[in-house]
Amino acid sequence: MHTFNSIIALIIREFKINYRNFSDILSIFLFFLLGIVIFVFSIGENKEIFNEIGIGIIWTLILLSNNLSLRKFYQDDFNDNSIILFHISGLSYEIISLIKMIIIWIFIQLPFFIIIPLAVLLLNIETSNFHIIFLSFLIGSTIITCIASISGSMNLLNNKNFAIGSLIIMILSIPVIIFSVSLINVSDELIKAQLNILLGFMFFFLAITPWICAACIKLALQSK
Repeated sequence: MHTFNSIIALIIREFKINYRNFSDILSIFLFFLLGIVIFVFSIGENKEIFNEIGIGIIWTLILLSNNLSLRKFYQDDFNDNSIILFHISGLSYEIISLIKMIIIWIFIQLPFFIIIPLAVLLLNIETSNFHIIFLSFLIGSTIITCIASISGSMNLLNNKNFAIGSLIIMILSIPVIIFSVSLINVSDELIKAQLNILLGFMFFFLAITPWICAACIKLALQSK
């Protein structure tokens, strides 16, 4: 019962912190929308080009936007020793990592379901495959959140160079981008196969991410 109360307290705390810092989260979405506008002005109103590369533009900007959220995972809690207090309250580092991943997904990824249709309209992309776009983002955003969590925890081991975490996200997200973008152009027979591959990636990262993050946090605390 004590552990359950600690979990609820951590969830409420994370919600309050993210709500208070909503201006930081808003800057992530503004970065995404400004990136879309820049592409629109730089390429022009060529509908054929946007139909070919529009989804790739959206996924690239989503990936870059997620880089801005790296420090929100563990750095602040690590600096003020809050993460140690969570652990003392009875929560394992794996549970702490999992809760933070869920909260970050709700505040960072979930609003993209509203912004992506706007991006599709700005890029003048055909909307016949909207359900595929949303489904691929639902799976892909979960994977990217896991990767961002891993990168954020690894940054604790090297707080002098945060570019390493961004580089990790870029490298590990390449398969996600490839399969998510190609879903729009493949035949109906291949859509299910590629979705299964994405689901495989998602379950793989969901399984390993809490353990990797917990190990990085423990190592960072030992060398603090």
